[in-house]
Amino acid sequence: MTRPITDSKVAELLDSLLGAECDDLEPAYRRLTGALWTGGTPARDAADAVPELVAALERTADPEVRGRLLVLLGVLAGTEQPPGGPVHAAVRAGLGHYLELLAGGTAGEPQTLALLYLLSYFPDDRDRILPVASKLGLPAEDLSRLDRALETLDTSDPAAVSLGRTWPSPAEWSLMSGEEREFDRGWITRLTEQQLAGRWDDDTVMIQVYLGGQAHWALRNGRPNIIRDASTLQDARDLPEATDSRVELFDRHAGILRCADCGGELLFDDIDVRCLKCGIVHPIRAGMLDLLPAGSSMFGGADHAMATAATMKTVGHYYETVARPGFLRLVGANWGGVVTPADEDAYIADRMATATGPVLDLGAGAGRWTTVIEKVVGSERLLALDPNPIMLSWLRRRSPELACLQASALNLPFADQSLGAVNCWNALQAMPDARAALLEVGRCLRPGGILTLMTYQLSADPLYRHFQTTSSWPGHPNGLDLYDRERITGWLGEAGLTVREADEPGSMLLLTAERAS
Repeated sequence: MTRPITDSKVAELLDSLLGAECDDLEPAYRRLTGALWTGGTPARDAADAVPELVAALERTADPEVRGRLLVLLGVLAGTEQPPGGPVHAAVRAGLGHYLELLAGGTAGEPQTLALLYLLSYFPDDRDRILPVASKLGLPAEDLSRLDRALETLDTSDPAAVSLGRTWPSPAEWSLMSGEEREFDRGWITRLTEQQLAGRWDDDTVMIQVYLGGQAHWALRNGRPNIIRDASTLQDARDLPEATDSRVELFDRHAGILRCADCGGELLFDDIDVRCLKCGIVHPIRAGMLDLLPAGSSMFGGADHAMATAATMKTVGHYYETVARPGFLRLVGANWGGVVTPADEDAYIADRMATATGPVLDLGAGAGRWTTVIEKVVGSERLLALDPNPIMLSWLRRRSPELACLQASALNLPFADQSLGAVNCWNALQAMPDARAALLEVGRCLRPGGILTLMTYQLSADPLYRHFQTTSSWPGHPNGLDLYDRERITGWLGEAGLTVREADEPGSMLLLTAERAS
Protein backbone atom coordinates (compact mmCIF):
# COMPACT_ATOMS: atom_id res chain seq x y z
CA MET A 1 0.00 0.00 0.00
CA THR A 2 1.29 3.46 -0.85
CA ARG A 3 1.93 5.91 1.95
CA PRO A 4 -0.06 9.11 2.51
CA ILE A 5 1.74 12.41 2.94
CA THR A 6 0.36 15.66 4.31
CA ASP A 7 0.65 19.06 2.64
CA SER A 8 2.38 20.42 5.72
CA LYS A 9 4.97 17.65 5.58
CA VAL A 10 5.77 18.43 1.93
CA ALA A 11 6.02 22.13 2.71
CA GLU A 12 8.37 21.40 5.61
CA LEU A 13 10.61 19.16 3.49
CA LEU A 14 10.62 21.64 0.61
CA ASP A 15 11.57 24.50 2.91
CA SER A 16 14.39 22.36 4.27
CA LEU A 17 15.66 21.67 0.75
CA LEU A 18 15.37 25.26 -0.44
CA GLY A 19 17.21 26.54 2.61
CA ALA A 20 19.86 23.83 2.74
CA GLU A 21 23.53 24.69 2.85
CA CYS A 22 25.91 22.79 0.59
CA ASP A 23 26.59 19.88 2.97
CA ASP A 24 22.91 19.52 3.84
CA LEU A 25 21.56 19.66 0.28
CA GLU A 26 21.74 15.96 -0.52
CA PRO A 27 20.30 14.74 2.81
CA ALA A 28 17.42 17.22 2.48
CA TYR A 29 16.75 16.05 -1.07
CA ARG A 30 16.76 12.40 -0.06
CA ARG A 31 14.25 13.10 2.71
CA LEU A 32 11.92 14.84 0.26
CA THR A 33 12.32 12.11 -2.34
CA GLY A 34 11.77 9.36 0.23
CA ALA A 35 8.56 11.01 1.39
CA LEU A 36 7.09 11.14 -2.12
CA TRP A 37 8.57 8.07 -3.83
CA THR A 38 9.99 4.70 -2.83
CA GLY A 39 11.38 2.12 -5.24
CA GLY A 40 9.29 3.22 -8.21
CA THR A 41 6.06 3.75 -6.27
CA PRO A 42 4.63 7.20 -5.46
CA ALA A 43 3.26 8.14 -2.06
CA ARG A 44 -0.53 7.91 -1.87
CA ASP A 45 -1.08 11.65 -2.17
CA ALA A 46 1.93 12.42 -4.36
CA ALA A 47 -0.28 14.01 -7.01
CA ASP A 48 -1.43 16.60 -4.46
CA ALA A 49 2.17 17.42 -3.58
CA VAL A 50 3.35 17.91 -7.17
CA PRO A 51 2.06 21.51 -7.56
CA GLU A 52 4.22 22.51 -4.60
CA LEU A 53 7.27 20.97 -6.29
CA VAL A 54 6.53 22.85 -9.50
CA ALA A 55 6.00 26.11 -7.60
CA ALA A 56 9.32 25.57 -5.82
CA LEU A 57 11.09 25.77 -9.19
CA GLU A 58 10.28 29.48 -9.16
CA ARG A 59 11.24 29.90 -5.51
CA THR A 60 14.89 29.05 -6.11
CA ALA A 61 17.51 30.27 -8.54
CA ASP A 62 19.98 27.59 -7.46
CA PRO A 63 20.45 25.25 -10.45
CA GLU A 64 21.48 22.37 -8.18
CA VAL A 65 18.25 22.57 -6.21
CA ARG A 66 16.13 23.21 -9.28
CA GLY A 67 17.77 20.35 -11.15
CA ARG A 68 17.08 17.94 -8.31
CA LEU A 69 13.43 18.98 -8.24
CA LEU A 70 13.18 18.41 -11.99
CA VAL A 71 14.60 14.90 -11.65
CA LEU A 72 12.16 14.15 -8.83
CA LEU A 73 9.28 15.35 -10.99
CA GLY A 74 10.50 13.08 -13.78
CA VAL A 75 10.70 10.10 -11.43
CA LEU A 76 7.15 10.77 -10.26
CA ALA A 77 5.89 11.12 -13.84
CA GLY A 78 7.48 7.79 -14.65
CA THR A 79 5.57 5.94 -11.94
CA GLU A 80 2.46 5.85 -14.14
CA GLN A 81 3.03 4.05 -17.43
CA PRO A 82 1.37 4.39 -19.80
CA PRO A 83 0.97 8.07 -18.89
CA GLY A 84 -2.37 9.51 -17.93
CA GLY A 85 -2.78 8.88 -14.21
CA PRO A 86 -3.19 11.64 -11.61
CA VAL A 87 0.52 11.90 -10.73
CA HIS A 88 1.59 12.12 -14.37
CA ALA A 89 -1.16 14.66 -15.07
CA ALA A 90 -0.08 16.79 -12.11
CA VAL A 91 3.54 16.80 -13.30
CA ARG A 92 2.50 17.53 -16.88
CA ALA A 93 0.57 20.58 -15.72
CA GLY A 94 3.90 22.36 -15.25
CA LEU A 95 5.00 21.80 -18.86
CA GLY A 96 4.92 25.47 -19.77
CA HIS A 97 7.39 26.30 -17.02
CA TYR A 98 9.65 23.38 -17.94
CA LEU A 99 9.80 24.60 -21.53
CA GLU A 100 10.68 28.12 -20.39
CA LEU A 101 13.57 26.71 -18.38
CA LEU A 102 14.67 24.58 -21.34
CA ALA A 103 14.61 27.53 -23.72
CA GLY A 104 16.90 29.46 -21.39
CA GLY A 105 19.23 26.56 -20.78
CA THR A 106 22.57 25.49 -22.21
CA ALA A 107 23.37 22.16 -23.81
CA GLY A 108 25.22 19.82 -21.47
CA GLU A 109 24.59 21.69 -18.23
CA PRO A 110 23.11 19.56 -15.43
CA GLN A 111 19.81 21.44 -15.26
CA THR A 112 19.29 20.96 -19.00
CA LEU A 113 19.99 17.24 -18.63
CA ALA A 114 17.40 17.09 -15.85
CA LEU A 115 14.87 18.80 -18.10
CA LEU A 116 15.52 16.35 -20.93
CA TYR A 117 14.82 13.51 -18.54
CA LEU A 118 11.61 15.06 -17.22
CA LEU A 119 10.31 16.01 -20.67
CA SER A 120 10.85 12.49 -21.98
CA TYR A 121 7.65 11.47 -20.17
CA PHE A 122 5.31 13.66 -22.23
CA PRO A 123 4.86 12.04 -25.67
CA ASP A 124 1.54 13.82 -26.21
CA ASP A 125 3.46 17.11 -26.15
CA ARG A 126 6.15 16.06 -28.61
CA ASP A 127 5.29 18.90 -31.01
CA ARG A 128 5.78 21.47 -28.24
CA ILE A 129 8.94 19.99 -26.78
CA LEU A 130 11.15 19.12 -29.75
CA PRO A 131 11.14 22.58 -31.39
CA VAL A 132 12.48 24.08 -28.15
CA ALA A 133 15.05 21.33 -27.62
CA SER A 134 16.29 21.51 -31.21
CA LYS A 135 17.39 25.13 -30.73
CA LEU A 136 19.83 24.34 -27.91
CA GLY A 137 22.55 22.74 -29.99
CA LEU A 138 22.24 19.51 -28.04
CA PRO A 139 24.61 16.66 -28.83
CA ALA A 140 23.06 14.37 -31.41
CA GLU A 141 22.93 11.58 -28.84
CA ASP A 142 20.82 13.55 -26.34
CA LEU A 143 18.48 14.96 -28.96
CA SER A 144 17.91 11.52 -30.46
CA ARG A 145 17.12 10.10 -27.01
CA LEU A 146 14.49 12.75 -26.40
CA ASP A 147 13.09 12.32 -29.91
CA ARG A 148 12.72 8.55 -29.49
CA ALA A 149 11.30 8.77 -25.95
CA LEU A 150 8.57 11.08 -27.25
CA GLU A 151 7.77 8.94 -30.28
CA THR A 152 4.49 7.01 -30.31
CA LEU A 153 4.40 3.45 -31.59
CA ASP A 154 2.61 2.98 -34.91
CA THR A 155 1.42 -0.62 -35.04
CA SER A 156 -0.07 -0.30 -38.52
CA ASP A 157 3.27 -1.10 -40.17
CA PRO A 158 5.45 -3.30 -37.92
CA ALA A 159 8.08 -3.64 -40.65
CA ALA A 160 8.84 0.08 -40.26
CA VAL A 161 9.32 -0.12 -36.49
CA SER A 162 12.85 -0.07 -35.07
CA LEU A 163 13.34 -2.16 -31.95
CA GLY A 164 16.46 -2.91 -29.95
CA ARG A 165 18.58 -0.37 -31.82
CA THR A 166 17.97 2.68 -29.70
CA TRP A 167 20.17 2.35 -26.61
CA PRO A 168 22.08 4.24 -25.34
CA SER A 169 20.94 6.54 -28.15
CA PRO A 170 19.52 6.05 -31.64
CA ALA A 171 22.18 8.43 -32.98
CA GLU A 172 24.95 6.01 -32.01
CA TRP A 173 23.69 3.30 -34.30
CA SER A 174 25.56 3.20 -37.57
CA LEU A 175 23.70 2.48 -40.78
CA MET A 176 22.67 -1.14 -40.93
CA SER A 177 23.34 -3.34 -43.91
CA GLY A 178 20.48 -4.55 -46.06
CA GLU A 179 20.85 -8.02 -44.53
CA GLU A 180 20.47 -6.63 -41.04
CA ARG A 181 17.41 -4.60 -41.96
CA GLU A 182 15.80 -7.71 -43.39
CA PHE A 183 16.76 -9.66 -40.29
CA ASP A 184 15.06 -7.06 -38.09
CA ARG A 185 11.95 -6.97 -40.24
CA GLY A 186 11.75 -10.74 -40.03
CA TRP A 187 11.59 -11.02 -36.26
CA ILE A 188 9.67 -7.79 -35.66
CA THR A 189 6.85 -8.69 -38.04
CA ARG A 190 6.42 -12.03 -36.25
CA LEU A 191 5.63 -10.31 -32.96
CA THR A 192 2.06 -10.03 -31.77
CA GLU A 193 0.74 -6.52 -31.27
CA GLN A 194 1.12 -6.97 -27.52
CA GLN A 195 4.71 -8.18 -27.87
CA LEU A 196 5.50 -5.29 -30.21
CA ALA A 197 4.15 -2.77 -27.72
CA GLY A 198 6.03 -4.44 -24.88
CA ARG A 199 9.37 -4.31 -26.68
CA TRP A 200 8.73 -0.70 -27.69
CA ASP A 201 7.98 0.28 -24.11
CA ASP A 202 11.11 -1.52 -22.89
CA ASP A 203 13.24 0.50 -25.33
CA THR A 204 11.56 3.71 -24.19
CA VAL A 205 12.18 3.00 -20.50
CA MET A 206 15.84 2.21 -21.18
CA ILE A 207 16.31 5.60 -22.80
CA GLN A 208 14.45 7.40 -20.02
CA VAL A 209 16.47 5.85 -17.20
CA TYR A 210 19.69 6.60 -19.09
CA LEU A 211 18.62 10.26 -19.26
CA GLY A 212 17.71 10.13 -15.58
CA GLY A 213 20.96 8.54 -14.48
CA GLN A 214 22.95 11.04 -16.51
CA ALA A 215 21.11 14.00 -14.98
CA HIS A 216 21.29 12.61 -11.44
CA TRP A 217 25.06 12.14 -11.70
CA ALA A 218 25.68 15.51 -13.38
CA LEU A 219 23.85 17.42 -10.67
CA ARG A 220 26.38 16.08 -8.16
CA ASN A 221 29.53 15.97 -10.27
CA GLY A 222 29.23 18.36 -13.21
CA ARG A 223 29.04 17.68 -16.92
CA PRO A 224 29.59 14.07 -17.98
CA ASN A 225 32.86 13.25 -19.68
CA ILE A 226 32.10 10.74 -22.41
CA ILE A 227 35.15 8.54 -22.98
CA ARG A 228 35.58 6.87 -26.36
CA ASP A 229 37.62 3.71 -26.73
CA ALA A 230 40.89 4.76 -28.37
CA SER A 231 42.09 1.17 -28.56
CA THR A 232 44.23 0.39 -31.58
CA LEU A 233 42.60 -3.01 -31.92
CA GLN A 234 41.47 -3.50 -35.47
CA ASP A 235 37.77 -3.16 -36.18
CA ALA A 236 36.72 -6.76 -36.77
CA ARG A 237 34.16 -5.68 -39.35
CA ASP A 238 37.10 -5.31 -41.72
CA LEU A 239 38.37 -8.82 -41.05
CA PRO A 240 37.27 -11.99 -42.82
CA GLU A 241 35.01 -14.43 -41.03
CA ALA A 242 36.98 -17.20 -39.32
CA THR A 243 34.72 -20.16 -40.01
CA ASP A 244 37.28 -22.98 -40.23
CA SER A 245 36.79 -25.75 -37.70
CA ARG A 246 40.34 -26.82 -36.87
CA VAL A 247 40.22 -29.45 -34.19
CA GLU A 248 43.84 -28.77 -33.22
CA LEU A 249 42.76 -25.47 -31.61
CA PHE A 250 40.96 -27.59 -29.01
CA ASP A 251 43.01 -30.78 -29.03
CA ARG A 252 45.92 -28.96 -27.38
CA HIS A 253 43.63 -28.42 -24.38
CA ALA A 254 42.46 -32.05 -24.27
CA GLY A 255 44.03 -32.56 -20.87
CA ILE A 256 41.75 -30.02 -19.19
CA LEU A 257 38.54 -29.95 -21.28
CA ARG A 258 35.61 -32.02 -20.03
CA CYS A 259 32.11 -32.98 -21.15
CA ALA A 260 29.48 -30.48 -20.01
CA ASP A 261 26.93 -33.24 -19.46
CA CYS A 262 28.85 -35.76 -17.36
CA GLY A 263 32.34 -34.34 -16.74
CA GLY A 264 33.97 -37.12 -18.72
CA GLU A 265 37.18 -36.83 -20.72
CA LEU A 266 36.90 -35.95 -24.40
CA LEU A 267 38.18 -37.66 -27.53
CA PHE A 268 39.10 -35.35 -30.40
CA ASP A 269 38.80 -36.56 -34.00
CA ASP A 270 38.99 -34.70 -37.30
CA ILE A 271 35.46 -33.27 -37.14
CA ASP A 272 33.82 -33.60 -33.75
CA VAL A 273 34.58 -34.12 -30.09
CA ARG A 274 33.14 -37.16 -28.31
CA CYS A 275 32.81 -37.83 -24.59
CA LEU A 276 34.52 -41.06 -23.59
CA LYS A 277 32.16 -41.49 -20.63
CA CYS A 278 28.64 -40.75 -21.91
CA GLY A 279 29.25 -40.87 -25.66
CA ILE A 280 27.67 -37.51 -26.44
CA VAL A 281 29.13 -35.66 -29.43
CA HIS A 282 30.10 -32.02 -28.99
CA PRO A 283 30.22 -30.45 -32.46
CA ILE A 284 32.69 -27.87 -33.73
CA ARG A 285 30.84 -25.33 -35.87
CA ALA A 286 32.33 -22.22 -37.42
CA GLY A 287 35.44 -22.75 -35.32
CA MET A 288 33.55 -22.93 -32.00
CA LEU A 289 33.35 -26.01 -29.82
CA ASP A 290 29.83 -26.41 -28.43
CA LEU A 291 30.19 -27.58 -24.84
CA LEU A 292 26.79 -26.46 -23.64
CA PRO A 293 24.81 -29.19 -21.87
CA ALA A 294 22.54 -31.12 -24.22
CA GLY A 295 19.39 -29.23 -25.17
CA SER A 296 20.60 -25.82 -23.98
CA SER A 297 21.95 -24.32 -27.21
CA MET A 298 21.02 -20.67 -27.70
CA PHE A 299 18.96 -19.03 -30.45
CA GLY A 300 17.02 -22.09 -31.54
CA GLY A 301 19.97 -24.37 -32.21
CA ALA A 302 23.50 -24.08 -33.52
CA ASP A 303 22.66 -23.87 -37.21
CA HIS A 304 20.22 -21.02 -36.64
CA ALA A 305 22.73 -19.27 -34.39
CA MET A 306 25.42 -19.43 -37.05
CA ALA A 307 23.06 -18.03 -39.66
CA THR A 308 22.15 -15.23 -37.27
CA ALA A 309 25.81 -14.49 -36.60
CA ALA A 310 26.54 -14.28 -40.31
CA THR A 311 23.74 -11.76 -40.76
CA MET A 312 24.31 -9.57 -37.69
CA LYS A 313 27.76 -8.41 -38.70
CA THR A 314 27.76 -5.20 -36.65
CA VAL A 315 26.58 -6.64 -33.34
CA GLY A 316 30.05 -7.13 -31.88
CA HIS A 317 31.22 -3.71 -33.04
CA TYR A 318 28.13 -2.04 -31.60
CA TYR A 319 28.53 -3.85 -28.29
CA GLU A 320 32.15 -2.80 -27.86
CA THR A 321 31.97 0.78 -29.08
CA VAL A 322 28.47 1.85 -28.03
CA ALA A 323 26.54 -0.47 -25.71
CA ARG A 324 29.29 -1.47 -23.32
CA PRO A 325 30.57 2.10 -22.70
CA GLY A 326 26.97 3.24 -22.20
CA PHE A 327 26.40 0.40 -19.76
CA LEU A 328 29.54 1.39 -17.86
CA ARG A 329 28.22 4.94 -17.56
CA LEU A 330 24.72 4.05 -16.41
CA VAL A 331 25.23 0.93 -14.29
CA GLY A 332 28.79 1.72 -13.21
CA ALA A 333 28.19 5.47 -12.68
CA ASN A 334 31.21 6.09 -14.89
CA TRP A 335 29.84 9.33 -16.35
CA GLY A 336 33.07 11.12 -15.49
CA GLY A 337 35.25 8.60 -17.27
CA VAL A 338 37.17 7.78 -14.09
CA VAL A 339 37.77 4.30 -15.53
CA THR A 340 38.93 4.30 -19.14
CA PRO A 341 39.39 1.36 -21.53
CA ALA A 342 43.14 1.93 -21.23
CA ASP A 343 42.86 1.57 -17.44
CA GLU A 344 41.04 -1.71 -17.86
CA ASP A 345 43.57 -2.97 -20.39
CA ALA A 346 46.44 -2.19 -18.01
CA TYR A 347 44.72 -3.80 -15.02
CA ILE A 348 44.11 -7.07 -16.85
CA ALA A 349 47.49 -7.18 -18.59
CA ASP A 350 49.45 -6.51 -15.40
CA ARG A 351 47.74 -9.31 -13.45
CA MET A 352 47.70 -11.83 -16.28
CA ALA A 353 51.43 -11.35 -16.85
CA THR A 354 52.10 -13.44 -13.74
CA ALA A 355 49.67 -16.23 -14.64
CA THR A 356 50.96 -19.73 -15.29
CA GLY A 357 49.19 -22.55 -17.09
CA PRO A 358 45.94 -22.33 -19.08
CA VAL A 359 44.08 -19.02 -18.93
CA LEU A 360 40.31 -18.63 -19.40
CA ASP A 361 38.49 -15.49 -20.47
CA LEU A 362 35.08 -16.19 -18.94
CA GLY A 363 32.18 -14.36 -20.56
CA ALA A 364 34.50 -13.24 -23.35
CA GLY A 365 31.74 -11.71 -25.46
CA ALA A 366 33.09 -10.08 -28.60
CA GLY A 367 36.66 -10.35 -27.34
CA ARG A 368 37.60 -6.78 -26.43
CA TRP A 369 39.65 -7.97 -23.44
CA THR A 370 40.43 -11.43 -24.78
CA THR A 371 42.80 -9.77 -27.21
CA VAL A 372 44.52 -7.95 -24.36
CA ILE A 373 45.13 -11.25 -22.57
CA GLU A 374 46.23 -12.90 -25.82
CA LYS A 375 49.01 -10.33 -26.20
CA VAL A 376 50.26 -11.19 -22.72
CA VAL A 377 49.96 -14.99 -22.53
CA GLY A 378 49.78 -15.99 -26.19
CA SER A 379 47.05 -17.83 -28.07
CA GLU A 380 48.11 -21.38 -27.21
CA ARG A 381 47.44 -21.01 -23.46
CA LEU A 382 44.27 -18.97 -23.78
CA LEU A 383 40.65 -20.13 -24.08
CA ALA A 384 37.64 -17.87 -24.64
CA LEU A 385 34.25 -18.95 -23.30
CA ASP A 386 30.81 -17.46 -23.85
CA PRO A 387 27.33 -18.96 -24.32
CA ASN A 388 26.58 -16.58 -27.20
CA PRO A 389 27.86 -17.82 -30.60
CA ILE A 390 27.10 -14.48 -32.23
CA MET A 391 29.61 -12.75 -29.98
CA LEU A 392 32.13 -15.57 -30.33
CA SER A 393 31.94 -15.35 -34.11
CA TRP A 394 33.01 -11.73 -33.77
CA LEU A 395 35.84 -12.71 -31.43
CA ARG A 396 37.10 -15.33 -33.88
CA ARG A 397 37.52 -12.73 -36.63
CA ARG A 398 39.93 -10.91 -34.38
CA SER A 399 41.67 -13.93 -32.84
CA PRO A 400 41.37 -16.90 -35.22
CA GLU A 401 44.06 -18.91 -33.37
CA LEU A 402 42.13 -19.07 -30.11
CA ALA A 403 40.09 -21.97 -28.78
CA CYS A 404 36.55 -20.56 -28.54
CA LEU A 405 34.10 -22.48 -26.39
CA GLN A 406 30.35 -22.05 -26.44
CA ALA A 407 29.62 -23.06 -22.87
CA SER A 408 27.95 -22.06 -19.61
CA ALA A 409 29.64 -20.28 -16.72
CA LEU A 410 27.47 -22.35 -14.39
CA ASN A 411 28.91 -25.62 -15.67
CA LEU A 412 32.46 -24.91 -16.77
CA PRO A 413 33.77 -27.68 -19.07
CA PHE A 414 37.12 -28.06 -17.30
CA ALA A 415 38.73 -30.53 -14.96
CA ASP A 416 39.12 -29.62 -11.29
CA GLN A 417 42.12 -27.37 -10.54
CA SER A 418 43.10 -27.18 -14.21
CA LEU A 419 43.27 -23.43 -14.88
CA GLY A 420 46.07 -21.04 -13.95
CA ALA A 421 43.99 -17.88 -14.27
CA VAL A 422 40.47 -16.71 -15.07
CA ASN A 423 39.41 -13.28 -16.27
CA CYS A 424 35.73 -12.41 -15.78
CA TRP A 425 35.37 -8.83 -16.98
CA ASN A 426 32.04 -7.04 -17.23
CA ALA A 427 30.22 -10.38 -17.25
CA LEU A 428 29.26 -11.56 -13.75
CA GLN A 429 26.16 -9.33 -13.62
CA ALA A 430 24.86 -10.96 -16.81
CA MET A 431 25.07 -14.50 -15.46
CA PRO A 432 21.88 -16.19 -14.23
CA ASP A 433 23.53 -17.26 -10.95
CA ALA A 434 26.58 -15.22 -9.96
CA ARG A 435 27.34 -17.30 -6.88
CA ALA A 436 27.29 -20.56 -8.83
CA ALA A 437 29.58 -19.07 -11.47
CA LEU A 438 32.15 -18.04 -8.86
CA LEU A 439 31.99 -21.46 -7.23
CA GLU A 440 32.76 -22.99 -10.62
CA VAL A 441 35.73 -20.66 -11.02
CA GLY A 442 37.02 -21.80 -7.64
CA ARG A 443 36.63 -25.45 -8.63
CA CYS A 444 38.60 -25.00 -11.84
CA LEU A 445 41.44 -22.79 -10.59
CA ARG A 446 44.71 -24.37 -9.50
CA PRO A 447 46.09 -23.51 -6.05
CA GLY A 448 47.71 -20.11 -6.46
CA GLY A 449 45.64 -19.39 -9.58
CA ILE A 450 44.17 -15.90 -9.93
CA LEU A 451 40.84 -14.38 -10.86
CA THR A 452 40.53 -10.86 -12.25
CA LEU A 453 36.98 -9.58 -11.96
CA MET A 454 35.13 -6.45 -12.95
CA THR A 455 31.43 -6.09 -12.22
CA TYR A 456 28.92 -3.61 -10.79
CA GLN A 457 27.44 -2.92 -7.36
CA LEU A 458 24.07 -1.56 -6.34
CA SER A 459 24.32 2.14 -5.62
CA ALA A 460 23.81 3.21 -2.02
CA ASP A 461 21.63 6.04 -3.36
CA PRO A 462 18.02 4.76 -3.70
CA LEU A 463 17.26 7.06 -6.63
CA TYR A 464 20.37 6.15 -8.60
CA ARG A 465 19.72 2.50 -7.78
CA HIS A 466 16.38 2.94 -9.56
CA PHE A 467 18.17 4.14 -12.69
CA GLN A 468 20.63 1.24 -12.48
CA THR A 469 18.04 -1.49 -12.26
CA THR A 470 14.95 -0.26 -14.14
CA SER A 471 15.79 -1.58 -17.58
CA SER A 472 15.16 -4.74 -19.53
CA TRP A 473 18.43 -6.38 -20.57
CA PRO A 474 19.04 -9.58 -22.54
CA GLY A 475 18.46 -12.44 -20.12
CA HIS A 476 17.25 -10.00 -17.45
CA PRO A 477 13.84 -8.68 -18.57
CA ASN A 478 13.04 -7.42 -15.07
CA GLY A 479 16.35 -5.64 -14.49
CA LEU A 480 19.82 -6.67 -13.44
CA ASP A 481 20.74 -8.50 -10.27
CA LEU A 482 23.55 -6.44 -8.76
CA TYR A 483 25.41 -7.23 -5.55
CA ASP A 484 27.63 -5.40 -3.10
CA ARG A 485 31.30 -6.09 -2.45
CA GLU A 486 30.59 -7.91 0.81
CA ARG A 487 28.34 -10.47 -0.85
CA ILE A 488 30.70 -11.04 -3.78
CA THR A 489 33.65 -11.39 -1.41
CA GLY A 490 31.65 -13.92 0.60
CA TRP A 491 30.97 -16.01 -2.49
CA LEU A 492 34.65 -15.89 -3.39
CA GLY A 493 35.46 -17.15 0.08
CA GLU A 494 33.05 -20.06 -0.42
CA ALA A 495 34.90 -20.81 -3.66
CA GLY A 496 38.24 -20.95 -1.86
CA LEU A 497 39.50 -17.61 -3.14
CA THR A 498 40.99 -14.74 -1.15
CA VAL A 499 40.70 -11.16 -2.40
CA ARG A 500 44.20 -9.69 -2.80
CA GLU A 501 43.18 -6.23 -4.01
CA ALA A 502 39.96 -4.39 -4.76
CA ASP A 503 38.89 -0.97 -6.00
CA GLU A 504 35.41 0.58 -6.11
CA PRO A 505 35.28 3.50 -8.57
CA GLY A 506 31.73 4.74 -9.11
CA SER A 507 29.43 1.74 -8.75
CA MET A 508 32.05 -0.61 -10.20
CA LEU A 509 34.04 -3.30 -8.46
CA LEU A 510 37.49 -4.32 -9.75
CA LEU A 511 39.29 -7.04 -7.85
CA THR A 512 41.95 -9.72 -8.01
CA ALA A 513 41.52 -12.91 -6.01
CA GLU A 514 43.78 -15.93 -5.51
CA ARG A 515 42.91 -19.59 -5.06
CA ALA A 516 44.16 -20.94 -1.76
CA SER A 517 47.21 -23.17 -2.00
